[in-house]
Amino acid sequence: MPSGLVALALGGFGIGLTEFLIAGLLPQVASSFAVSEAAAGRLISGYALSVAVGAIALTAATARLPRKQVLVGLVALFVLGNLLSAVAPNYAVMLLGRIVAALCHGSFFGIGSLVARRLVVPEKKSQAVAVMFAGLTVANVLGVPFGALVGERWGWRAAFWAVTAIGVLALAGIAALVPAWAGRTPAPSGTAEGEPVPPSGLRAQVRAFRSWQVWLTLTATALGYGGMFGAFSYIAYTFTEVSGFAPADVAWLLMVYGVGLVVGNIVGGRAADRDRDRALVLALAGLTLTLALFGLLAGSATASVVLVFVMGVTGFASVPGMITRVTDHAHGAALAASANVSASNVGNALGAWLGGLAITAGLGYTSPLYVGAGIALLATVVMVIAARQARSSQVEDRVPTR
Repeated sequence: MPSGLVALALGGFGIGLTEFLIAGLLPQVASSFAVSEAAAGRLISGYALSVAVGAIALTAATARLPRKQVLVGLVALFVLGNLLSAVAPNYAVMLLGRIVAALCHGSFFGIGSLVARRLVVPEKKSQAVAVMFAGLTVANVLGVPFGALVGERWGWRAAFWAVTAIGVLALAGIAALVPAWAGRTPAPSGTAEGEPVPPSGLRAQVRAFRSWQVWLTLTATALGYGGMFGAFSYIAYTFTEVSGFAPADVAWLLMVYGVGLVVGNIVGGRAADRDRDRALVLALAGLTLTLALFGLLAGSATASVVLVFVMGVTGFASVPGMITRVTDHAHGAALAASANVSASNVGNALGAWLGGLAITAGLGYTSPLYVGAGIALLATVVMVIAARQARSSQVEDRVPTR
């Protein structure tokens, strides 16, 4: 494994911790700043909105800069944001710190995925992306309990100091271990065989969005995430109100889900390097089936434990392949990779909103699972259409012309 990939994964781990640990610290933060629970919750929703905006805005603004320099700058922004949160004298500065830290999120994973795939042979590009995203998936497992544990022992500010330190380590690692040639656009001697020559200017990157395959992939990404988070956003209610678990059990059940994410990331990366479109269709179809079964069997505690794990596996198995697919069809445009991250956040919001509507309509705490299954089914259909169109285009390209 190239050492540069480890540095990128550490950066992903720090950014993931920033996103997730706040959930375990909200009561302390609200009490510290004497704000309501709803106001404290904006530290989460504000972060998510900033991710969606920053992914496009920062990638567009840095289109002509070497990618390694951009990554170093993004991690520096991440460190600054968490430092602001750690020393925040009031709620407004705390929210500002969250927004600053979030701005780097989408661009880091978008641009970082393009750098990661250059560090390996083209046949392992999806696995390289999976390694970078491994930090995010591990953070999903550890983020909430990490924040809660550190916050309980040393106060919520200590958690942000710890993440700031991780950010400094990631910054040093990326600066020292990611080779400069991997971050140039294009590389001095071209790119590795089979890799697209990426457009460097903003106008050229925007032109990549003329491809229907790019839009189909972004749509499938948004719907795939929407399906998973439509169910996941209300999974605690499903566990306690339907499956019969005690509220104290939710933490370890979420860790089971997080382990599923880690496994899905690894399996999905390997499968995508063998037959990417087939792997993506199977992952989305598997998510659809899993969520439907979960809705039917949620009354069984044993089935719920198994299915929440499988939900994590199938839900994240498509992530590495989706990123390499959208960037391949966008000819390596960093803006498309970041747009994929924004699409996932749009999907998160859409799924959570629709799942909430189902509960409000009185359909019960299993209804978000069925809503998620429906959204994931749409994602599967879109992916099948994209795969067939791509296959048809390849066949046409191979037909000799007179």
